[in-house]
Amino acid sequence: MNKKRNLIIVTSIIISIFHAIPLYLLMSTSFKSDSDLSSKWQFPNYLYLDNFKNAWEYAHLGKAFFNNIVITVISVILVIIIGACASYPLARYQTRFNKVMYIIFISALIVPPLTILVPLYKFIIDLGGLNSYWAMIVLNVTFNLPITIFLYTGFINTIPRELDEAAMIDGASRIGLFFKILLPLLKPVTVTVVILTGVAIWNDYQFSVFFLQDSERLTITVALSQFFSQFNSNLGWVAAGSLLGMLPLTILYLFLQRYFIQGLSAGAVKD
Repeated sequence: MNKKRNLIIVTSIIISIFHAIPLYLLMSTSFKSDSDLSSKWQFPNYLYLDNFKNAWEYAHLGKAFFNNIVITVISVILVIIIGACASYPLARYQTRFNKVMYIIFISALIVPPLTILVPLYKFIIDLGGLNSYWAMIVLNVTFNLPITIFLYTGFINTIPRELDEAAMIDGASRIGLFFKILLPLLKPVTVTVVILTGVAIWNDYQFSVFFLQDSERLTITVALSQFFSQFNSNLGWVAAGSLLGMLPLTILYLFLQRYFIQGLSAGAVKD
């Protein structure tokens, strides 16, 4: 038992180190000046904060942060509402139709968005959605619903059906039962959905670079990518901007982490 426990600890440490290396390099680069030619592995003995100032000013990160917040917050809220409402009948009513619909939703997880990007781009153009918040929100909600429905359906399956029956006997309507009784119980998996979909939408590049081409609509990832060109690359600015861009979700995760693993593990188990 001790050998197994020690093996788990050693493996966890190795995995943690591999995950910490990119963060270390990011921080090291963000605090170095352009004239510093030392190794990328050597952390500077000074703090060069101009990288953060230049990244904020030249990438217009203030506007980019606003765009990210609008798109991410609205998308996550819609994903939670639609995903939870769709998952309840899929979990509680195991009809043939619902089983087929569930399989279709889960099958959508294996479809890479880039494979349908060309017809999707033409479709958005025809709808007049280029450079609009609503088009990005619709796209993000659509592509994040499958994993959301998977998690919510699995979590609802762990809630005893007797709870529904007791509430119905007490006079609760089906809608009242869901919103007043079941929805509060979905807090752990809801936190998981917020983190998983929030990170995916906040860091999205593939949709943003195609559908948000107006300089006033650029998200953080697209705004920072402008620092790279054929003849120039400002690694320090990009590193500093990336560090600023990751702070909001890092802080959010620190506050919600105690619910994250619980919701992820419970939502992935089907009763």
